[in-house]
Amino acid sequence: MARKFFGTDGVRGTANKYPMTAEIALKIGAAVGRYFRNDGSNGHRVVIGKDTRLSGYMFESALTAGLTSTGMNVLLLGPIPTPGVGLLTTSMRADLGIMISASHNPAIDNGIKLFGPDGFKLSDEAEMEIERLLESEIEPAQAVNIGRAKRIDDGRFRYAERLKGTFPQGMRLDGMKVVIDCANGAAHRVAPEVLWELGATVIPVGTSPDGFNINEGCGSTSPRTAAETIVTHGADVGICLDGDADRVMILDQNGNVADGDQIMGLFALRWADQGRLNGDTLVATVMSNLGLETFLQDHGLNLKRTNVGDRYVVEAMRAGGFNLGGEQSGHIVMTDYATTGDGLLAGLQFLSAMIETGKPASELIKVFETVPQMLKNVRYSDGADPLNEASVKAAIAAAEADLVGKGRLLIRKSGTEPLIRVMAECVDDALLGQVVDGIVAEVEAVATVSA
Repeated sequence: MARKFFGTDGVRGTANKYPMTAEIALKIGAAVGRYFRNDGSNGHRVVIGKDTRLSGYMFESALTAGLTSTGMNVLLLGPIPTPGVGLLTTSMRADLGIMISASHNPAIDNGIKLFGPDGFKLSDEAEMEIERLLESEIEPAQAVNIGRAKRIDDGRFRYAERLKGTFPQGMRLDGMKVVIDCANGAAHRVAPEVLWELGATVIPVGTSPDGFNINEGCGSTSPRTAAETIVTHGADVGICLDGDADRVMILDQNGNVADGDQIMGLFALRWADQGRLNGDTLVATVMSNLGLETFLQDHGLNLKRTNVGDRYVVEAMRAGGFNLGGEQSGHIVMTDYATTGDGLLAGLQFLSAMIETGKPASELIKVFETVPQMLKNVRYSDGADPLNEASVKAAIAAAEADLVGKGRLLIRKSGTEPLIRVMAECVDDALLGQVVDGIVAEVEAVATVSA
């Protein structure tokens, strides 16, 4: 059975456009309710969090209706980071956790992410079974067994205390000036609070959500505002989160940006030196830079690569017993502390490294030299499949031949948007541009872009 609704990170799309409609959200709520409440009892519960998108109200109500119709009891957390939902799913003994968010996407988009009772994202198998239920007639609960719903006011405070508990005991951020960019998203309250309570002088950016400005000119995908703020205020470091705060970019005192690869490299080396890196292995995706792999090998460490998507990173970590992984895009997963990527948690770990080493951020954000990498996206219309065209296949084959012994090529479809991602790495800048631009031109030639 082909996946119709779920991508690499739940269901995602433009709000009020299939599949992200209130009607489908209600059906998803009913389907997951039936999947988890399979014994007829009334003790099952689900926690629901969301980011700050206007459409979050609509999807929260629709999901609640679907869930309660099948007998699930709903606990509404309000705006809270995605990792907070993973945490509270377990700590509140819920059968299911739901996060309403489209992460780094613009405000017109939204999504539904599902967590199991262990706080980890659902497996492909579970999502396939939920899709099967969506295609069938979902049996509602009897009238006397309809679920209840109520708001939970202390969710973000529970999450904040958990975060502070991961910071080294006795360590404080007194005297440190930190810019925190919350992308006008889910962490707009909790992130500045946590940093201030740990002693930092906090300079907030992106903390005035209005339902439309999430990720707009701010956050991990647009760190320029934070960089300018760092320089203006003479801050020591900057932490840029995305809309649901599960990814991060770190900025030094000069406004220079470190992506997830550099942060993972720093953490892996520190954890290995401290004897806490399980299996001497870091788990990352096929998108991570070759420079990271070489850096780890030079220090006797291993890099295990997975498909793109933090859920696949986590699956590999759990299967191998590894405790550190993530993505170049800024998902940093530390299963000693959390069940999914947590941008603020990663930021706190970086701040503790600054304090323990006595080094400024500029000496910590670049631990290895990157191999030149180029990534370009080509949008195509729904229903099209440019990668099956003979001319595109020929261009890819020619590029792979040119890169033998010099680099690597990765072509893939986005799991959340109708995009073909063309990525290559090569020590020869001219050849790098040639192979990427050649493939992009062939894809554009056959892709019908919708207006």
